[in-house]
Amino acid sequence: MTTRTIVYLHGFRSSPASAKARQLVDAVAALPADLRPVLHVPTLSGGPATDVAATLAWIEANVADPQVQLTLVGSSLGGFYATHLAERVGARAVLVNPAIRPYDDLRPYVGPQVNLYTGKTFIVTEAHFDELRAMAIDRITRPDRYWLMVQAGDEQLDYREAVAFFAGAFQLVEGGGDHGFQRFEAQIAPLLRFAGVALR
Repeated sequence: MTTRTIVYLHGFRSSPASAKARQLVDAVAALPADLRPVLHVPTLSGGPATDVAATLAWIEANVADPQVQLTLVGSSLGGFYATHLAERVGARAVLVNPAIRPYDDLRPYVGPQVNLYTGKTFIVTEAHFDELRAMAIDRITRPDRYWLMVQAGDEQLDYREAVAFFAGAFQLVEGGGDHGFQRFEAQIAPLLRFAGVALR
């Protein structure tokens, strides 16, 4: 039997305690045991190269079996990471208001930053922008493996960049909303189906 695995990657200054992460965790926990996928929600705070390397190491250790179907779900900066990793390991990916050029978008945040959920301070450095640039891909190779979710009311990122970058992929483009993606919980059931979970 094919096992489904989902890895959720949160955004910049976020954590596994974010609303979307908690909603996904609760939805997966509520599924019957025979339908429940493996769900991994790592804490990302070590810098781009460190966080992506740690996520890749987890995938290599836990999704080595070809019978395991992997889906990455990434929000904002996590969407950039998810795209990089999906291309690298051949996984599916769901991108929620994803960053397309974080090496440009995050420039105003260089220096000390505070995680909005944990209160911990971390430093954004020039080296981090170099790491992000090194992860950028020119284009996605298999649009059918991607599902883009964006809201036009995103106050931090221009949703049109993501729509253009993920041309040919499944796309949900909603008017209004915000960068946090309002009403995300309404998309969890279709997200799980996209990840191969056979909901009853």
